[in-house]
Amino acid sequence: MAELKTKENDTSIDEFLGTLDEPKKEDTKKVVKMMSDATNEAPKMWGSSIIGFGKENLKYASGRELEWFKIGVSPRKANITLYGLMKAVLNEPEILEKLGKNTTGKGCIYIKRLSDINLEVLEDLIKKSVDIEDRHKVL
Repeated sequence: MAELKTKENDTSIDEFLGTLDEPKKEDTKKVVKMMSDATNEAPKMWGSSIIGFGKENLKYASGRELEWFKIGVSPRKANITLYGLMKAVLNEPEILEKLGKNTTGKGCIYIKRLSDINLEVLEDLIKKSVDIEDRHKVL
């Protein structure tokens, strides 16, 4: 089995954020603050572009296990990707409508910019996600 490329590393969060253009940099900083406050964890880089918080064992239906972050954010070119929040969405599907303009994948929420969404709803979603066991069970 191939080794996982996305692992926790010691890359500086500030250096990574310094490579981003505005407004994505400020939006990402705000999400990082929300996630840090909710988890009481310091942000860590995972791979080259994901900022993750905490660690947990992720187990796939196939039986494969790996270490992964609890929640995270990645400022991609097209959007800001939010990881680890989908279990809370499955428990409360209407929260996506309350959140505002977003799209979803199997395990992620995508937003273009924070001005497109309700920040109080995002903060609530992050907090609910942190409190849920087996956040990634949807894999």
